[in-house]
Amino acid sequence: MKKHNFSAGPCILPQEVLKKASESVVDFNGLGLSLVEISHRSKEFVEVMETARALALELLGLEGKGYKALFLQGGASMEFLMIAYNLLETKAGYLNTGTWSDKSIKEAKLFGEVIEVGSSKDENFKYIPKGYAIPSGLDYLHLTSNNTIFGTQMKKFPTADAPLVCDMSSDIFSRQMDFTQFDLIYAGAQKNMGPAGTTLVVVKEDILGKVSRQIPSMLDYKVHIGKDSMFNTPAVFPVYVSMLTMQWLKDMGGIAAMEEINEKKSRLLYSEIDLSPVFQGYANKEDRSHMNATFNITDEKLKEEFDSMLKEAGINGLNGHRSVGGYRASMYNALSLESVGVLVDVMSEMERKG
Repeated sequence: MKKHNFSAGPCILPQEVLKKASESVVDFNGLGLSLVEISHRSKEFVEVMETARALALELLGLEGKGYKALFLQGGASMEFLMIAYNLLETKAGYLNTGTWSDKSIKEAKLFGEVIEVGSSKDENFKYIPKGYAIPSGLDYLHLTSNNTIFGTQMKKFPTADAPLVCDMSSDIFSRQMDFTQFDLIYAGAQKNMGPAGTTLVVVKEDILGKVSRQIPSMLDYKVHIGKDSMFNTPAVFPVYVSMLTMQWLKDMGGIAAMEEINEKKSRLLYSEIDLSPVFQGYANKEDRSHMNATFNITDEKLKEEFDSMLKEAGINGLNGHRSVGGYRASMYNALSLESVGVLVDVMSEMERKG
C-alpha cells in the first residue's frame, strides 16, 4: 500500500530524489565508491557543494546580489546562537510567533538586549501579531516565516531600518517573494529540503564583521564563507540530497510552480476542515500555513475510529505537536495533491459516520 507521509519533519522527499540518493550510497557517479566514504575534499564532492550553494541562490533569485549560501551543521537551533554571535552588538528585535521564536530569543539574550516587538503567546501562538511598532536602532529584526507546531505563516513581512533575519526552516522554497528584503535566511534542511543534518544559511556579506566581540572560528559566518562552506567536514549525504531536491524543484518549474501546487493542496484541506462539523481548525484563518495545517476533532469519542481509518488509508505522521494536540498535516513540497485528496476523503467518510 502507498503511504501518504504528512510528517512534520524529517520531511517527505521526492521519490526520484530518494532513489538517486540511495544509489549514491552504494556507488556514487560510477566511482565504485560510496558517496559517504569518499573525501569531502575530492573534486566529486566539491562539485556537489558548489552546485548546492549555487542552486540555493538561483532558486531564491539572489545570484549576484551580494549573498553567500552556506551548508552548516547544528540545525536551526545552532543558528539561534550564531546569528546573535555574529550580529548582536547592542539590541535586537524579535517577533515571537511560536516555540522556535521563543528558543531563538533565549539564545540571543546571552549576547545583548532583546526586544520582543510583538508576540502571540497570549493565545498559544494561534495567530501572527500585526500592527506592532519596530524601534529604530536595532542590530537586526528576527522573524519566523512559518510556525510548524501551531500552523501559522507570515503572509506579509515588515520593513525596518535594520537587517531582516528570517527562520524559513519549514517553508523554504515553497512560495514566491522578494527574498532581497532579507539579509539573512536560514533553514534546517529536514523540514522542506532534505534529510536532517545540514542547515542552509543565505547571508548578505555586508552585514557581517560589525560586532566587537571575538567570534570562535566554528561560529563565524565569515570563516565559513572564506572556506566555501568547507571549513570543517560538512554533512556530506544531507548536502547531496538537498542538492538533488533543489534540482528537482528547479526541474518542476521552480518556486512559482511549487507555490501553485501548494496553494491547491492547502485549499483542498482547509475547505474540508471549514465545511466539516467533525473537525475544527486551530490557527486563525488569515494566518493559516500552507505547509502545516493544524486541526482538532470536535468529538473525542470519534478519535479512535478516525485514527484507525487513517492507518487503514496509509496516512502517516498526522499527530499534532503535544503543545497543541489534535492533528497536523504537513504538506511540504514533495507531498502530492493526491495524498491530500486521500486525507480529505477519510475526513469526509468520518463526517458521514459521525
